[in-house]
Amino acid sequence: MPLIAALRSAPALFAAVVGVLGLLVGSFLNVVIHRLPRMLDAQWRAQCAELTADGAGPPADGAGPPVGAAPRYSLVAPRSACPSCGARITALQNIPLLSWLVLRGRCAACGAPISVRYPVVELATGLLSGLVAWHYGWSWEALCALLVTWYLLAMTGIDIDTQLLPDSLTLPLLWAGLLASAWLGRGAAALPVDLRSAVLGACFGYLSLWSVYHLFRLATGKEGMGYGDFKLFAALGAWLGWQMLLPVILFAAATGAVVGIALILLRRHAREVPIPFGPYLAAAGWLVMMFSPTLVAPWWSIAR
Repeated sequence: MPLIAALRSAPALFAAVVGVLGLLVGSFLNVVIHRLPRMLDAQWRAQCAELTADGAGPPADGAGPPVGAAPRYSLVAPRSACPSCGARITALQNIPLLSWLVLRGRCAACGAPISVRYPVVELATGLLSGLVAWHYGWSWEALCALLVTWYLLAMTGIDIDTQLLPDSLTLPLLWAGLLASAWLGRGAAALPVDLRSAVLGACFGYLSLWSVYHLFRLATGKEGMGYGDFKLFAALGAWLGWQMLLPVILFAAATGAVVGIALILLRRHAREVPIPFGPYLAAAGWLVMMFSPTLVAPWWSIAR
């Protein structure tokens, strides 16, 4: 087909097309970030109601529909609406990035401000998707890297908002990495990696943070991280291989420490309030996925 031939032969065109696709995906990721935690909250409330055999009242404000409510609440229904006035958002008002700019960040019906996070997520998804397409070109590797990028962005937004890394995101990403390695894996330095590196990466990724968690709890009596971090690290190991686990965790820990100390010194974050670690793992994993030959060349020569 002429279009496919053009995308294959013109990296800039391919990156631009994928960048536009990324804007559309970013719009959907905003829905995932907003709704998935509320869907999980409703499920947990329903399970608690079943266990106690007691009726459950309505959830806290903004926590989604009450248990047993008739209206469907999922990633696709009901249609997006203004959280202030409840007015439905039309298709023209839901164009990624452009609609927010045209409306000047306000609801068309009531004028209530719309969070800047929505266009930020859309723009970030578009830019990162375009970078992936430019880096990998027309290939299966690009498709795999796009999948990883979109999952990491969704988990980053959810972890920042709720300090949750849902199993419904971490586990599919992990299994997708293992399946991709079994089907497409070509070697320890490729994406996806060979199956042996992927399986060891998933196992070592989970067990390493699991061990740190329990040692920290034994030493301090406190929980230093959540189980979602173990699963996210395992998923990154499945995609990047066991060889890249140390660079990922070092990048994530160093960045998290610098940002955390800065926030405390600037009094933007209380010392006793935990800081989600998932976003730093996600950022480190994405950087290693994209730029591992440059970023981790010294370590790679040892790990081989």
